[in-house]
Amino acid sequence: MQDLFPADDAFVAHLRSLLPEKAFRDDPAPYLREPRGTWKAQAGVVVAPADTAEVSVVMRACHAARVPVVPYGGGTGLVGGQVMPEGPAPVVLSLERMNRIRRVLPEENVIVTDAGVLVEDLHRAATEANRVFPLSFGAQGSARIGGSLATNAGGLNVLRYGTTRDLCLGLEVVMADGRVMDLLKRLRKDNTGYDLRDLMVGSEGTLGVITGAAMKLFPRPARNATALMVVPSPAAALKLLACARDIAGETITGFELISGQGLEFLKDELPDIRRPYDPTPEWMVLTELGTPARVDPQALLEEIFAAGLEAGLASDGIIAQSEAQAAELWTMRETIPEGNRLTGAISSHDVSLPLSEIPAFIEEGRAKLAELGPFRLNCFGHLGDGNLHYNVFPPRGEKRDAYMPRKAEFMRLIHDLVQAHGGAFSAEHGVGRLKVDDLARYADPLKLEMMRGIKALFDPRGILNPGALMD
Repeated sequence: MQDLFPADDAFVAHLRSLLPEKAFRDDPAPYLREPRGTWKAQAGVVVAPADTAEVSVVMRACHAARVPVVPYGGGTGLVGGQVMPEGPAPVVLSLERMNRIRRVLPEENVIVTDAGVLVEDLHRAATEANRVFPLSFGAQGSARIGGSLATNAGGLNVLRYGTTRDLCLGLEVVMADGRVMDLLKRLRKDNTGYDLRDLMVGSEGTLGVITGAAMKLFPRPARNATALMVVPSPAAALKLLACARDIAGETITGFELISGQGLEFLKDELPDIRRPYDPTPEWMVLTELGTPARVDPQALLEEIFAAGLEAGLASDGIIAQSEAQAAELWTMRETIPEGNRLTGAISSHDVSLPLSEIPAFIEEGRAKLAELGPFRLNCFGHLGDGNLHYNVFPPRGEKRDAYMPRKAEFMRLIHDLVQAHGGAFSAEHGVGRLKVDDLARYADPLKLEMMRGIKALFDPRGILNPGALMD
């Protein structure tokens, strides 16, 4: 790949001659932050095109001048994929003005959208059409669908509906040289060669800029029910999941593992968040069912709990008796990451494992951490799809600052253990800049070689999000 050059005054003046003034952002500061404060980013200029044609203009100019481009969605990514702290000052290309929902087709269960539409706005549009857009995670009020596609976001409903990749039918992508690749079809079957759509999803802005998408909608469950159940161990939680599937089938929308340590953090940092148990159990699962009108989800949850109780897989439980009670339980779950942030993690891990490996991984990790000191562990996450958030905290009463020099040690310990159990060091957050070395360490060498070849083909000058995903 060739040398890159900064978006200097001369280049910015050239760009301003090509685009209307409203496409430029005078204050770059909001675009140079990322949620964890790990990197101090830079920008030569922040550009917010209004449509695909303007994105094409930006990319053609940057390709010709060999100026790097950092695509920017909602800025909610947790691995630094949206910031460029080193190298020549880039063009930060924000999709915020591309916020038009192009078509809603309830009879097809499809919504066609600009890449800059907020995930929450897609939820709203789907509801208005009596449908569900199931991509759901804590940052959905500020995350944009283009960034969610670029990182293949997961969230709470993957067990039933799949990841963002599974929800995508088609894409519109502006390539590094400004050409537009139109893959924006709404087909459930399209067996016409290599699937470049799936290649773009999860590429973290390194192969092209996603400007439009056709996404799946689903019928709205007529009835919902939520339950929190106390379980003796993660192994019991997995057996309870299998039991729940036997009873409720594909009506299970979510199945979340919750550690008591996470609720203790909420007690300390966010005491207004309601916690249903005191003292706090060591392990719980939070599950939700969504059923057709003719099926009673509460009756199914009662059957699941009774079976779990009889088998020794559950010892206590709460079945929400109203939407407000269900909302309280999910608020508790969705606030756990904020409790983690306020407590101050030394090292946070977003890992994926084969389901049967999860109990051994959790216990081995706990034992290895105990050998290093009295560190606290908050292990929680999307048990139904094998995605755990496995976060290490300083001993009680101590601040994380003294332990931050050991962060790499903790990451290596956990990721080595994930690898030994046949898992992945990144489940739903991506690689970004935070985990570039991990990809180089753990990925199959031939996979890395193929990835570099794809990058060179799609972006021969290396202008798209340099430093993200691969060094």
